[in-house]
Amino acid sequence: MQNIINKELKVINIGLKSFKEPLDKMNIKSVQVDFAPPLNVDEKYLKIVRENREKIETANQEAVQKILNSKPFLVGLEQAIDVIPGMKKNFILHAGPPVTWDRMCGPMKGAITGALIYEGLAANPEQAQKIAASSEIEYSSCHEHSTVGPMAGIVSASMPVFILKNEEYGNKAFCTMNEGLGKVLRYGAFNDDVIKKLKWMDSVLYPTLKKAIGQMGKIDLKNIMAQALHMGDEVHNRNRAATSLLYRTLAPSIVQTADDSKTAASVLDFINNNDHFFLNLSMPACKASLDAARNIKNSSVVVVMSRNGTDFGVQLSGTGDEWFTGTAPVPDALFFPGFTKEDANPDIGDSSITETNGLGGFAIAASPAIVQFVGGSTKDAINCTMQMYEITAAENNVYQIPYLNFRGTPTGIDVIKVVEKNVLPFIDTGVAHKEPGIGQVGAGVLSAPAEPFKKAFVGLMEKIIKKSSPTD
Repeated sequence: MQNIINKELKVINIGLKSFKEPLDKMNIKSVQVDFAPPLNVDEKYLKIVRENREKIETANQEAVQKILNSKPFLVGLEQAIDVIPGMKKNFILHAGPPVTWDRMCGPMKGAITGALIYEGLAANPEQAQKIAASSEIEYSSCHEHSTVGPMAGIVSASMPVFILKNEEYGNKAFCTMNEGLGKVLRYGAFNDDVIKKLKWMDSVLYPTLKKAIGQMGKIDLKNIMAQALHMGDEVHNRNRAATSLLYRTLAPSIVQTADDSKTAASVLDFINNNDHFFLNLSMPACKASLDAARNIKNSSVVVVMSRNGTDFGVQLSGTGDEWFTGTAPVPDALFFPGFTKEDANPDIGDSSITETNGLGGFAIAASPAIVQFVGGSTKDAINCTMQMYEITAAENNVYQIPYLNFRGTPTGIDVIKVVEKNVLPFIDTGVAHKEPGIGQVGAGVLSAPAEPFKKAFVGLMEKIIKKSSPTD
């Protein structure tokens, strides 16, 4: 006993973090055990997991293999109404789970206002908002039409969209072209400059890229994304390397097929000055990969995480098209000068499809350039990625993190692990002003809210109970 008393005191704290603070002040060596009890769900649902774990894990392996085997290629561009399933002239697609005009957030209403002016359906913002609130316009979630959209995610009938094909399974995904940062439509801005840029993209960027990609036939996006991870991107909030690789891939065909040298120069200059241009390709690439894993009976793998600025929604492989939603949180962010968290809209956009596919916040250890979002140190970024391995069903076979000895990124969020371990998906994101018309005010990070995952967990367990039979 005397030997123990005379030794230096070392403490392992498994309680509240506040218990460790007095020890730190006294310079007593201590470590904090990172532990949280499971999310609060009815014990009967945990029992269903225990009774069905083997067939759930078998289903999850099927789901993640489809995600990992997917081969998303860029194959063309067309107007939305000509290629997006179910698209109509009076349709407006939006990010996140379904939401009605009266519940939409400011930036989404602002983006719809701009879209109606762009389409020529309204002459001014006041008229656009009146039409938007009427029965003339139908709203639908992008995800319900094989489509994704960053931030407000607005897609209207005339907008050009990238066409991606998953060559392994044949399914397609779609996304508009990226406008750049700041005062742009997807962040809820709709002034004359916003509309002017959209019209230039429609009349110059779209036909030029369409011809260049037509000459090339297809572009392997998975290969570009894998290379970009080795070059400092996580292909959500940082796409500088991926955009540069795309630029190099496209440039020769743009020069050869453009109407004239001035047009070629303007298109190449636009891509070169827009580091986020590739985001609108990484998102549908992830969408095409995850959609291949839909509708696998008993699978608890998440195939959608998405936000509309009001609600945060998820969908599971094993629960079909059903949405499970909760309140969207406000991100912790670095704000542009003159703005604070009070100005920020709750989290918004389909871009968390990248995290759902093992990129973005799940791969932030590969992107030291944006570690200031998570506390300023490389260690913080590594810890965020390491924690995501706790809630995923696989490690990626193509997307790798150099700092972790090229370990595959954590891929295939398992809603059961989220509930059992009380570890929530980590997302990095842009931040829009809560009022329409202002645009981007910062960028930051957040943990997904627990409510949608608890609901999804219960929804899957209820489905397993319903479909179970003595022969299963």
